Amino acid sequence: MSAALDPRLSAAIFFARAAQLASRTLKRGGGSTIPGVVARRIDPKILTKLSKRLPLGSAAITGTNGKTTTTHMVGKILQTAGLRAVNNSTGANLVTGVTAAVVRDASLSGKPLSEMGLFEVDEANVPRVAAEAELKILAVLNLFRDQLDRYGELAYTGKVIASAFADLPRAGAVVLNADDPLVASLGGATSNPVFYGVDAPGLDTGRLQHVADSKACPICGTPLDYEAVYMGHIGVYRCPRGDFSRPPLAYRASRVSLEGARGSTFLLKTPKGESEAKITLPGLYNVYNALAAAAVAGEAGVGLDAVVRGISEFGGAFGRVERIKAGDREAFLLLIKNPVGFNEILRTFITDADARNVLIAINDNDADGRDVSWLWDVDFEMLADAGAEDETEISPFTVSGLRANDMAVRLKYADLPVGPVIPDRKEAIKTALEATPPGETLYVLPTYTAMLEIRKALGDMGYTHQFWEDG
Repeated sequence: MSAALDPRLSAAIFFARAAQLASRTLKRGGGSTIPGVVARRIDPKILTKLSKRLPLGSAAITGTNGKTTTTHMVGKILQTAGLRAVNNSTGANLVTGVTAAVVRDASLSGKPLSEMGLFEVDEANVPRVAAEAELKILAVLNLFRDQLDRYGELAYTGKVIASAFADLPRAGAVVLNADDPLVASLGGATSNPVFYGVDAPGLDTGRLQHVADSKACPICGTPLDYEAVYMGHIGVYRCPRGDFSRPPLAYRASRVSLEGARGSTFLLKTPKGESEAKITLPGLYNVYNALAAAAVAGEAGVGLDAVVRGISEFGGAFGRVERIKAGDREAFLLLIKNPVGFNEILRTFITDADARNVLIAINDNDADGRDVSWLWDVDFEMLADAGAEDETEISPFTVSGLRANDMAVRLKYADLPVGPVIPDRKEAIKTALEATPPGETLYVLPTYTAMLEIRKALGDMGYTHQFWEDG
């Protein structure tokens, strides 16, 4: 049955699209947020109205690290299964960005082109999106210390997210990372928690890093005993007093084999069976992203074969883990945003002998977080230790961004060589590429807004397209 004509809805969609066109024509951005702002001013209920018309409902993905990659990965799985999903693919993850996405997907009468909604959502915006977007699945990936000037303590962020569970239908699924103690503890606030996690004893780092966040029992506050630590506070744990332990896993990755830049393989176990899986994205953190994507897709009713094929065919989200051909060189963009994520990037890539050309770009705009003291919690010393152990000379780092000097000082205190300090992002990427020998890769480690600036510079140089042209 077709939806009745709603003049206010139609007007909101029309003027939102006009705003998007104007934004792109005037080169004020991709128009990924402004259409949502305009549409909501004309019709404050537009997100609810359009979401209700999606035949398969919507899923949302939140957490500190991996939101964009996981959301894109779920989208690829759904596409493999023959399903069309509307998503805020450019990373505009506030309620205005989610609104802009469903507006872009609808006809002027409000009929959606897609069957399902798939949204990346900023942690603080989860309650608002859940209240309006008719969610059937909500996934929480992890909670790390990130942008303290915006979010405050992790326990508070967890409570904010959990407050949204009541807006899901009774049969709705809350997908939770069982290996993150704080995230796992949120399962007590919902009637249908679905847990995923990794079983890979061989990847145990043997110790909690000093930047580990949620390492105390969320029930009694006693320090947790860890059987395995995979990264930060992520691992296999139990409370010594018996108050809390890692929950049973519905979705599990075992026999994990990390194959460097080539990606990883693992055995994926789900309620619908098990299968060998391969991802082309490197690092254990991307195994977690793939596992979360499998859980979301599985709870949406997608079969195991489509899940495995979608994961294997996924090539990455813009700027997060993205290779860009730059003439006879390559730029490898690896987004950084907090100590744990930065440490995993360093461990996975920069300790490799091939990582001879590195550009780090640190901004402190609102989207990056104004407080850059977190740079002192990053374990840059591991690079110096790795160089000393291998008796290899470490190449100087090129440093850029609004806080380039802060980054240079941090590297010096880690006894690492600092090369050119070029605050301007466009000039920095140009200079760093020219200094990269032909046939080699430039590893680019930017914060969020620096990534957008560097990616735009690469687009202006003719090496890639603008971010809103994806998909």
